Amino acid sequence: MRLRRDPRAPEYLASDERVILSPEAFKGKWKESFGNDNPIHVEFGCGKGGFITELAILNPTINYIAAERAETVVYKACKKANNKEDFPDNLRFLFFDVSHCKEIFEEGEVGRIYLNFSDPWPKKRYAYKRLTNRLFLEKYEHILCEKGEIHFKTDNKGLFAYSIEEFSATSWLMKNVTLDLHNSEMQDNIMTEYEKKFSEMGYTINRLEAVKLKK
Repeated sequence: MRLRRDPRAPEYLASDERVILSPEAFKGKWKESFGNDNPIHVEFGCGKGGFITELAILNPTINYIAAERAETVVYKACKKANNKEDFPDNLRFLFFDVSHCKEIFEEGEVGRIYLNFSDPWPKKRYAYKRLTNRLFLEKYEHILCEKGEIHFKTDNKGLFAYSIEEFSATSWLMKNVTLDLHNSEMQDNIMTEYEKKFSEMGYTINRLEAVKLKK
């Protein structure tokens, strides 16, 4: 279902200092935006923002960027985060197409990327749109620092299998791979809104971490 544009979004986002309206201007300067030298972690496809906001609260020595393609989605995520009494200072929101991430981040500027419940694009002809397609992995490899990581979660087994193939074909090191996250040994898992919904419906959650290797 197509998301209806909220007419309140532009004014709200323009008035919030945590929303970066011209992210290209911060390429290579994101630490200046946060005012410190802490590592930068990014979630591509932040949805309602619950996951990234909770991470930022729990980890004040890491800078977080929540990115979404749709303005209205960022508006809802930012508004939700602002409703928290302990809204973290180490969180920024921006909206842009992930395919342009090399225009937003300098080489080696990002320490970790989160991909949570990305659109599976199940039809084969749309495989190039999947955020774990090798074309995207090449972009992530560019913006990630040495030994930078991708943390990937999905309920879609087809997308998970496809992603493993793409990571393998592009020489990423995979670790902590599980087909049933909630019954695994992983601790301190923060659930996204989709994750809670799908888990309640009986779906198992697939997860892996992929580490950038030296060429």
